[in-house]
Formats: sequence, C-alpha cells, structure tokens
Amino acid sequence: MTSDEKRRPMKLTGWARLAPARAVRECVQVVGIKPVVRKELSVEVYGLEELRQLDGPALIMANHASHLDTAVLLSTLPTKRRRRTAVGIEADYFFDSWWRASGSAIAFNTFPIQRSGDAPSCTPATLVAKGWTVVVFPEGTRSRDGFVGQFRMGVADVAVSSQVPVIPVGILGTYAAMPRGSHWPVPGRPRVSVRYGSPITPRPGELASELVTRIFDAVKMLLAEDTATWWRAQQGSAEVAEPPASSWRRIWEQSDPPVKGGNPPDTKIWRR
Repeated sequence: MTSDEKRRPMKLTGWARLAPARAVRECVQVVGIKPVVRKELSVEVYGLEELRQLDGPALIMANHASHLDTAVLLSTLPTKRRRRTAVGIEADYFFDSWWRASGSAIAFNTFPIQRSGDAPSCTPATLVAKGWTVVVFPEGTRSRDGFVGQFRMGVADVAVSSQVPVIPVGILGTYAAMPRGSHWPVPGRPRVSVRYGSPITPRPGELASELVTRIFDAVKMLLAEDTATWWRAQQGSAEVAEPPASSWRRIWEQSDPPVKGGNPPDTKIWRR
C-alpha cells in the first residue's frame, strides 16, 4: 500500500473531526439519535466505571451483530469521551457512496477500515495519537447469526504499537432488535445489554496475536455474564456457551431479545 493510499481514509473523513462538523454531530446525537435509542430499545449498561477511570485515549473493541451497535454503544459513553470518539466501519459498505459515507461521518464520526486482510489503515493509530478514543469491531463485519466471530489481528497491532489500553465491550440483543436485512428496530422496545470490561493493557513484548486472543476471551466472558445468574456473575463463574453447529439453530437462538440476568445495570444511557 502506498503512502497516498494509507492517507486516503483520513482525507475522506478528516473534515468530520473539524469544529463545524463536531457541532452538527453533537446536535444529531443528542437531539436525534439519543431519543430514538431510548424510544425503540430498552438499553441496560454495565461496568461503565471501568471506562470512567481512564483519562486518555483508548481503543474500544466490541462484538458486532447489527447496524444498531454503533448507535447503542455511543449512546452509553460519558459525554466528554463520546465527543472525542471516532468509529471504524466497513469501507466496502459505508464508503461505497458519498451520501452514506457523509451521513455516517456526520452522525458517528466514522472512518473506513478495509475488511480484506489483517493490515489496518493508518487512521486508528493516527487518531489515538491525537487523543481520540477509537471504537472498532474486530470481527470485521456483522455476525450472520448473532454469535461472536473470530477477531482480526490488525487493530490489536495498533494497541501494541501505540501502547494504549483496550476496553472490551459485550453487546447483547442488537441482533434480535434489528437483524440483517432490517432497517429499523423491531417493535416492543427489546432489551439490549452493553457490558464494559476492565481495561486490557498490552504487556511488554506481547504480540498482537496474543493480545487479540485476550480481548476476544474478555468479550465472550462479558456476553456470558449477561446470561448467567446474578450469583454466578458475582462469583466470576459464568460459562461461555458454544454456539450450536447448525446455522439455523444459531440464528433461532439469537432471534429473541436476551432475558435479563447477571449484574444490575449501573447507569442510564447517555449519562452526563
């Protein structure tokens, strides 16, 4: 990849981080997206104190099951961090047309990440170096059945090279709320759970392949905690359930909103 090709993603969306665009985005998120999320979904947030303890930039890595994930995740961030957060999304879907690229950049401060291969663009590292928190979905695309897919190594490499903490996040319920092919959440305010885990800091000499495994295991455990009983979650004995072998069973199991379990929520969405 040439240096011009590496800079191209930043050129595509750099304008979205300028003051005028940030002012518009604040209005879009607070006046537009926030009320819709609250009206259409019943969002519960867990472990947000883990994020509040961090002062500097971080990488937030979450599982990805629905186009709702970005809006739901941003709606749970503390205001100060949300205003300094950018989101890496699939280049071949959201950046295949100017209107989709511009709309996502305005609403969510997005930048493109290529799905093919493990090599990341220079944008995540550049943004982190400038003090931005970066949200990425390391599966590279939405899950086809609601279960977590394997994480790619590219963004873990950014964490290792930049030496920034990674916040694992488990999002449960968005697949049932708005599965593939849907353009709006299903009626009835389905339950969605967002669980923040403890920061994962790259160890001295740790390889990206080792770090991404730790992040993957942390996200899976956060999802398991949501389905465990409160007592088992407190004891740290929640078990990670393996997905069924049949694709139809995996889809069927994820098609209903999750039943409330685990720890009680610690915050309201978009808490200031």
